[in-house]
Amino acid sequence: MKTICLKKKALALGLALVLALALALPALAADAAPAGEDAPQTAGAAEEDAGSVTGSKAMASALAVGLAAAAGAIAMGIATAKAAECIARQPEAEGKVRTTLMLGLVFIETAIIYALLVVILIIFVL
Repeated sequence: MKTICLKKKALALGLALVLALALALPALAADAAPAGEDAPQTAGAAEEDAGSVTGSKAMASALAVGLAAAAGAIAMGIATAKAAECIARQPEAEGKVRTTLMLGLVFIETAIIYALLVVILIIFVL
């Protein structure tokens, strides 16, 4: 019952985050010159564009790592709670449950590390 409530709260939080991001995108969009104007950019405009790109990379990186870490933390908490509950009900299966729990936690942590690698690529390569 508690996990269903937790899942509903996590889903509502995720949907609120997506909605907030979708509503914020027009405000974060870069000002583009009208199609008919081909005026050369000044040095200040070029610096402003570079700052805009850097800011976009920073926001994308923060969002990616934040979502990955939050999802991983929720998954690890649920897995640990279920493992503790299983061990409490069946103490004789403690070894198998612990082994399965550790393997699952490793896979979850690996997914978070992959997200970190993608963020590093976003920052330094793109």
